[in-house]
Amino acid sequence: MLSTPEFWVAVAFVVFMLIVWKAGAFAAMGKGLDDRAARIKADLEEAKALREEAERVLADYTRRRNEAEKEAAAIVDAAKAEAERLAGEAAAKLDDFVKRRTAMAEQRIAQAEAQAAADVRAAAADAAVRASEVILREAVSGKQGGAMLEKSLAEVKAKLN
Repeated sequence: MLSTPEFWVAVAFVVFMLIVWKAGAFAAMGKGLDDRAARIKADLEEAKALREEAERVLADYTRRRNEAEKEAAAIVDAAKAEAERLAGEAAAKLDDFVKRRTAMAEQRIAQAEAQAAADVRAAAADAAVRASEVILREAVSGKQGGAMLEKSLAEVKAKLN
């Protein structure tokens, strides 16, 4: 057994481990593993905190987006209502404008008809006076006829006008 190489390798390994243990390598390895575990734990806690913060930010942005969408919908609804109101007002103003223009046109037509009727009456009166004058001049002569003619013409003009 003392002559086999495996035995001496085992002895060398045990001696090496004792030297390493005495030198404090196991403590250093343990401390290194503990430090690494602490760093990993701190990283995990930081990641957890970052995740919670990201969830809060996401919830805040989601809430803000929903509020903005509601506000946009309210603005669109208000704009539609305003457009409908303005369209109604425009239609009412247009109707009023058309009615006023129609009334003015009808009034002008009535005035033109009245003027035309007055012109026709005046022309008829003038024609009747001339015709009467011609007839009376042929029928009556002298001073008395002239006076009668003037009086008749004045009466015809007054009655026709």
